[in-house]
Amino acid sequence: MEDLLKKTCLHGRHLLLGAKMSPFAGYDMPIQYSGIIDEHNAVRHAAGVFDVSHMGEIFVSGPDAGRFVNHVFTGDAVSVPAGKIVYGMMLYPDGGTVDDLLVYREFEPDSFLLVVNAANIEKDYEWMVAQSAGFDVRIDNRSEEWGQIAVQGPEAEKAVTGILGFKDAAGLGFYEFMNETVDGKRVIVSRTGYTGEDGFEIYADPELTCRFWDALIAAGVKPCGLGCRDTLRFEAGLPLYGDELSAEISPVMAGLGMFCKLDKPEFIGKDALARQKAEGVEKKIVGLALDDKAVARAGYPVELEDGTPVGTVTTGYHSISLDKSLCFALVDSAHAALGTRLMVHIRKKAFPATVVKKRFYQTKYKKQ
Repeated sequence: MEDLLKKTCLHGRHLLLGAKMSPFAGYDMPIQYSGIIDEHNAVRHAAGVFDVSHMGEIFVSGPDAGRFVNHVFTGDAVSVPAGKIVYGMMLYPDGGTVDDLLVYREFEPDSFLLVVNAANIEKDYEWMVAQSAGFDVRIDNRSEEWGQIAVQGPEAEKAVTGILGFKDAAGLGFYEFMNETVDGKRVIVSRTGYTGEDGFEIYADPELTCRFWDALIAAGVKPCGLGCRDTLRFEAGLPLYGDELSAEISPVMAGLGMFCKLDKPEFIGKDALARQKAEGVEKKIVGLALDDKAVARAGYPVELEDGTPVGTVTTGYHSISLDKSLCFALVDSAHAALGTRLMVHIRKKAFPATVVKKRFYQTKYKKQ
C-alpha cells in the first residue's frame, strides 16, 4: 500500500524527524511529530510549519483566461488587481461543489494560478479542460513542479522575513501575494492560511522547498502535521472538502454563499445557487457545542430529543484551544437556527448540544 502512495519532496525529512505518517489524498503524509496538542498550541501561540506540497497548482493563461476563470469560479477573480487572491468554489450545474480553491491573479496579463485540494487535482483539471470549449485559454497542471510549505502562527511573519529572508512579505495584506527570485527560480509568497492565525505560504520548486524547510526547522520553528492542521481549521470555522463541501453540499448549504458572486454575469452553477438562496435548502452545515465532554466524530447521528434523526456530524473534536466538545453537522434546515437544542448520538448514548456559530475560535488574521 505504501509503495502506491505519492511522496512530497519533503517526505524523507518527515521520516528523519520521526513523524507519524499516514495516507492522505493519495500521499504518504505526516499526521504528527511531537503530538497534535503540542503542534496545535505552537501555531496558536508561536509558529509552526506544514508541508502542503500535496496541494495542486493549475495555471490558466491566454486571451480568454479571465473570462474562463470567472466562468468556472464562483468568485470574481477579474475585478481584483494583480497580486490579490480570491477564495471560492467550482460548481456543478446543480450547485454541488467540484472543489473549493484559491485563485491568484498573476502579475502577468491574462494569467491566473488556481490552488486546489490535493485529492481533487486530476478531477479539477479534467473538469476545467472539459469546460474550456470556446475559450482561448491554456490550462496547465503543474502540481508536480511545485512544493509548498505553510508557516502559520503569530510569529509567522518573523519566521518568513527573518529566517527565510523575504523581507517584503511583511508588507503583504491578507489574501495578497508577491513574487521572489531565489537562484534564478520563481518563488511565490502569499499571506492566507488555514488555521485562523496569521500565516504565509511559500511556493517553490522541490529543491528550494527543501532548503526553506531545513532553514525553518534549524531555527526552531515547529514542524506540524495534518492532524493539527485539521483541529486548527476546524476551530476557525473553515470547511474541508469532502466533509463540509462536496458534490452533494453546495456553498449555500455550507453557509459560504458570500463567496459566490451572484451579481456576476454568469458562472457554472449560478442559477442553481440563486434558486437555493431564494427558495431555501433542505439541509445546512451548522456548528454544535455539546454540553458534555464526549467527542462527536464524523458520521455520528444528530437527532431531536425524541430520537428523530435530523442530521449527521461532518467534523468533531474536543477543541484544544477552547476546551469544549464541538462539531460541524449537516442538519435539516428546520433545526439549523442558532440556539436550537439537538442531540448528538455518540456510541450508545445521546448527548445534548446547542446550535452555535461555526467560527468557534476568534481568528487572528492580519488584515490591513
